[in-house]
Amino acid sequence: MATINSFEELDIWQLGREICKDVWDKFENKSLGKDFELKNQMNRSSGSIMDNIAEGFERNGRREFINFLSYSKGSCGELRSQLFRAFDRNHISKEEFEFLKEKTITESKKIGSFMAYLVKSDHKGSKFDK
Repeated sequence: MATINSFEELDIWQLGREICKDVWDKFENKSLGKDFELKNQMNRSSGSIMDNIAEGFERNGRREFINFLSYSKGSCGELRSQLFRAFDRNHISKEEFEFLKEKTITESKKIGSFMAYLVKSDHKGSKFDK
């Protein structure tokens, strides 16, 4: 496997960034943007996906990274639940809902696969290199 030098190179971070942008786009000139509580929750959970990947990577330790990836994966589920609320309140269309739901499911699976890879890896991270 190639060496990753920054979190920005990770596919899971890039997809998390896309999801965050896609969610933000739903707030523009729509009723969802006026549902301030749900908007804030969705903004935080979508941002948390990419932010926890970045923070875990920057900690330079495998176990910490896995822990932060777990938070990120949890944020995918949180956002998916919020998408149901947005759809049920008629803030987003069925197509928008399905598109974002599938993206969060894909992201969750990719994060889970990466976590499984890290668990099996012998690399401990530069924090523990002597």
